[in-house]
Amino acid sequence: MALAFDEFGRPFIILREQEKKTRLRGLDAQKANIAAGKAVARILRTSLGPKGMDKMLQSPDGDVTITNDGATILEQMDVDNQIAKLMVELSRSQDYEIGDGTTGVVVMAGALLEQAEKLLERDIHQIRVAEGYEMASRVAFDHLERISQKFEFSADNIEPLVQTCMTTLSSKIVHRCKRALAKIAVKAVLAVADLDRKDVNLDLIKVEGKVGGKLEDTELIYGIVVDKDMSHPQMPKRIEDAKIAILTCPFEPPKPKTKHKTLCGQEQKYFDEMVQKCKDVGATLVICQWGFDDKANHLLMHRNLPAVRWVGGVEMELIAIATGGWIVPRFQELSPEKLGKAGLVREKSFGTTKDRMLYIEQCANSRAVTIFIRGAMF
Repeated sequence: MALAFDEFGRPFIILREQEKKTRLRGLDAQKANIAAGKAVARILRTSLGPKGMDKMLQSPDGDVTITNDGATILEQMDVDNQIAKLMVELSRSQDYEIGDGTTGVVVMAGALLEQAEKLLERDIHQIRVAEGYEMASRVAFDHLERISQKFEFSADNIEPLVQTCMTTLSSKIVHRCKRALAKIAVKAVLAVADLDRKDVNLDLIKVEGKVGGKLEDTELIYGIVVDKDMSHPQMPKRIEDAKIAILTCPFEPPKPKTKHKTLCGQEQKYFDEMVQKCKDVGATLVICQWGFDDKANHLLMHRNLPAVRWVGGVEMELIAIATGGWIVPRFQELSPEKLGKAGLVREKSFGTTKDRMLYIEQCANSRAVTIFIRGAMF
């Protein structure tokens, strides 16, 4: 190593050791790439199968993740080698297309690379090795077609689907409740599936979690669960045959820059008209994306119009889909046909902290469902 200066006086370092380094070529380069792929497969091999072990991963921020899912492990790993990155992409593709087998596909790729290395050492060209693997894959596919069995299922007979789902949960941390969770997963998919078109819109399945309780308390709700509560503690906690106004506009009057009594009175009158407009169209519950102050909240309580504020955009869309309502961007556009309908809206509290969540059930469009997960960790 030597220090030198350019024509502007800026220092730079010359690494003389670079002259001794040579570029890998031929069989040595192939072995180096294979070694990188085998190293990734070796990391995941111990987490494969029902007896596989979990991995504890710590991010640079200090967050700890415990999992035996291959895609999750590889996502958390800091991989620099290009061949190792291809193994990560392989696991990600398997997760996207199938949703399972992310560990097995990487372990199998590592085993194929290990056998390919032995063939390369016998001076067999890499193209011949690749062609041989292609032929072997066709033979394996034909054999799987011959030994495979088809099973029939329907909305009334979901046991075959539950058994299939249970196999994917056997190696997970939730395996002790795998049958109950498999039933929940199957019922959720069937609720949103179009069996005639063989299409499943997974966006209609919302997964919500709340720390506390037991894993066995996990439930499937044919509706939407929102991590919000009624805006005022004295508002009713249970509304049957609810007609819901879904607003993305501010549900409060414009704020005057002065506290003059005339303006304050006009402000209250303006808000009274907004509340009366909701009641005139038949709304029994208002769900608003924006908030409103305590004064407006007090008026809503006295006018017997329950309201929920600060609801996120994604939840608003799911509520609109589930209840068959319209998202109203301007207050003047509110009308009876744009109201969502739900058989039951109730507020439920959990644990000693009395955390509250809002359940919207028996919706007009029951295809939107929520899996509500309880437990100490997710």
